[in-house]
Amino acid sequence: MLSGWREAKARRPWRMSAKLLIITSVVTVIGFSAICVNVLLDMRRGEEALARQTLENLATSIDADISRNFDIYDLSLKAVVNNMLLPELATVSRPVRQLILFDHATTARHFGAVQVFDADGRLTIDASTLDPEPQNRADEEYFRVHRDNPNVGLFISHPMLFRGAFSIVLSRRISDSDGGFMGVVAGSIRYTYFHELFERLSLDPDDTITVLKRDRTIMMRRPFDLDIIGKNLGTQQKWKPDNLKAGGSYAGKGPVDVTPRLYVRSSGSGPLFVVAGKPLSAVFSLWQREALRIGAVVLMLSLFVLGSAIVLAREIGRRADAESKLEEMATTDALTGLRNRRKFDQVIDMEWRRAMRQKSQVALLMIDADHFKAYNDTFGHQAGDQVLVGIAICISDSVRRAGDCAARYGGEEFAVLLPNTSATDAFKIAETIRAKVLGWSDGGAGSTVSCGVASLAPMAGMDWTVLVAAADKALYAAKAGGRNQSVVASLPALSLVA
Repeated sequence: MLSGWREAKARRPWRMSAKLLIITSVVTVIGFSAICVNVLLDMRRGEEALARQTLENLATSIDADISRNFDIYDLSLKAVVNNMLLPELATVSRPVRQLILFDHATTARHFGAVQVFDADGRLTIDASTLDPEPQNRADEEYFRVHRDNPNVGLFISHPMLFRGAFSIVLSRRISDSDGGFMGVVAGSIRYTYFHELFERLSLDPDDTITVLKRDRTIMMRRPFDLDIIGKNLGTQQKWKPDNLKAGGSYAGKGPVDVTPRLYVRSSGSGPLFVVAGKPLSAVFSLWQREALRIGAVVLMLSLFVLGSAIVLAREIGRRADAESKLEEMATTDALTGLRNRRKFDQVIDMEWRRAMRQKSQVALLMIDADHFKAYNDTFGHQAGDQVLVGIAICISDSVRRAGDCAARYGGEEFAVLLPNTSATDAFKIAETIRAKVLGWSDGGAGSTVSCGVASLAPMAGMDWTVLVAAADKALYAAKAGGRNQSVVASLPALSLVA
């Protein structure tokens, strides 16, 4: 019905405003949330970068300390190898030989005494005594390696017991001038060196320091575990060398335990390298607290914004409904439920302009209750009101298009605006209304209506009052012709006569 369509059209801008408010609020919350997530991710990357730099510095400093001590000890081994080839060595006394072969570097607290073994593996010279006890190391790995391969250079053994202490053995081959095998010079670095080195560091309980050979054999690890020392990571299929390259980092589960850590490897080129690890939970602990705090604040603000938007949207909806009802009351005739004169003037002006743009026809019906004043005086105003209501029902039942407008024009007079309707079609509608009123009147109301019909296509400079005047003139013609009939206005100049 026309009133429902008008009501929906009146409410639509307000509903769109409420939807726009909610959509804007949601977009705003999503935008701020995205910014917050981006900031938190930047903070997380910053925390990871800081932890990586700290671990890199730690691994580099440990690597430098280990390399320095290994280099010092290796220099002592090289000196022994070179001095063993001196021909004068066989002519000097044992004390002098000790002074020639061994320097004071090998007497440091964590360094084992250097020993010299002949080609058969027998101990011949010991830096710690002038009379070494008989020993034979021909079955040891370091001896066999040097005996079978003249180009090994410095050989670092796997962790082992050496001279009663858990140590790493460093050895070099002694070759004659022709490259023949003369024996091995060997020394050791005790594990007390690594323990003391790691104890000087300020580390968390779950932080790890791992010292490995180039073949990925674990030489030392903090926390210390004998079951791990000497383990070769090359035997683990899930852990590849590319996971942690020299100077690189890796985040996740390592090859030794299941605790996710951030691992950083030193970039040194020595025989050993160092990997420092820190649990990811410790790396991101501060960030997680900040993320929870910021996330909680953003969540509360988001809920507040969305809640406020919903409340405001509801208030807008209520206001829109209230204004729609007020507009309905202001534009509806209280007695008949049709549009009032004010609303009719607005609609006819709008439809007139549209028809002028589209060059289409506009039809108007002017309808008047016959002998209404006499009926009102005879039966009273309440009965007269019932007649007007009945006529309005007949009109509403005959005018069904969304663009049509039926209105109470004044007193007992009604107007029906029919956009894009010819005079012939408008006349048929007028006759339908008249017939329905007549049929209803036969039921006891005792009233009829007269209808004036006019239809034309607006032209430039023409006002819609021309159409009203033509329909009104046709209405008077219907009344003059005996009432209870419909008359079409004659407009020859406009070539729209029915």
